[in-house]
Amino acid sequence: MAERVAIVAVAQTKYHPNRADVNEGELAYEAIKQVLEETGLTLSDIDSAVTCCQDAWDGRTIASLNLQHVVGAHFGHEFTVAEDGINAAYVAMSQVLSGHHEIVLVESHMKESQGDKSVIENAAFDAILMRQLGLDFTSAAALQARHYMDKYGITPEQCAKAVVRNHGNAKNNPLAQEPMDITVDDVLGSRMLASPIRLLDTKPVSDGACALVMTTEEKAKKLTKKPVWIVGVSNCYETHYLGDRELADSDALVKAAKKAYSMAGINDPLSQIDVAEISTEYSYQEPLWMEGLGFCGRGEGGKLVDSRTIEMGGKLPVNPSGGVLPGNPNGVAGMARVAEAVLQLRGEAGDRQVKGAKVALAHGYTGICGQHQAVMILANM
Repeated sequence: MAERVAIVAVAQTKYHPNRADVNEGELAYEAIKQVLEETGLTLSDIDSAVTCCQDAWDGRTIASLNLQHVVGAHFGHEFTVAEDGINAAYVAMSQVLSGHHEIVLVESHMKESQGDKSVIENAAFDAILMRQLGLDFTSAAALQARHYMDKYGITPEQCAKAVVRNHGNAKNNPLAQEPMDITVDDVLGSRMLASPIRLLDTKPVSDGACALVMTTEEKAKKLTKKPVWIVGVSNCYETHYLGDRELADSDALVKAAKKAYSMAGINDPLSQIDVAEISTEYSYQEPLWMEGLGFCGRGEGGKLVDSRTIEMGGKLPVNPSGGVLPGNPNGVAGMARVAEAVLQLRGEAGDRQVKGAKVALAHGYTGICGQHQAVMILANM
């Protein structure tokens, strides 16, 4: 990248199954207040705010109206992204690179507890041909999981191992919603939701928020002693209709990853990336997304899950924070991955710290069966 964009502060709320005690603006401000205090900024110092929220989950049209007073948008500039939070970070980076905004506040929030997940997700499907089938993201994911497992021989036990490791890693993350010791048998014995996906194969309902501050290289030097640089980024859409896609191969993720790697000068991600935070709402997505990210070949994700390579202390630890499976709201998950990557590169990840991390990957996705994929590469050099 010709110019360097820095992330100078990140914050997250504790993730919780029901934050009925606060409205959306109050929840968001819990994270925003932390990044302002860390940098010494006030809302009047912010040149632009990028919010990430969705009308259906916030229960109103133009959902960002609930946020404008907590991001300093009165007589200011505000831009809303209605996808995964990593895309809000993408937009903020673009605003800094444009030269029009020097300090950008980014916020994502979601209260999944106040909506019916299945009904809201059903509205994402084509209204003429698909919505009346009653599909939601879980039933669609089950179709993808079954095809992926059948095509490449991925086993339920391998998917369950991803669940066990992520919940176990979450015990070192004070913000995690469901840190716990579980076994492969616990996962395989949990209630079936949509075959082959069981209750513990998927994340719980979650409420929470995340915020970060992004700025120019010049401003970064004044705001922090530990800037983290965005060195590669890309995103890519798949086609909407499931029948038009090869669901066992995430081609959109392959394209997004290759472009981000090219920008960052990475040609061997397994060796050149020190830590990866990837968004996995369902257990089968961990091996599938790792294939798309080039950590292994197609169909080899199950073997990578079986190995110690992606465990803490391994060659490329994946989701030291626990990731999404222990509980993150969908709209926040990707930005939370960015925040966790930043903490790793600043050496501030506490008991989940990967020693000597210098290059990190953050991943987020949006839509049915990972329709839209986004990758961000960050470095502390």
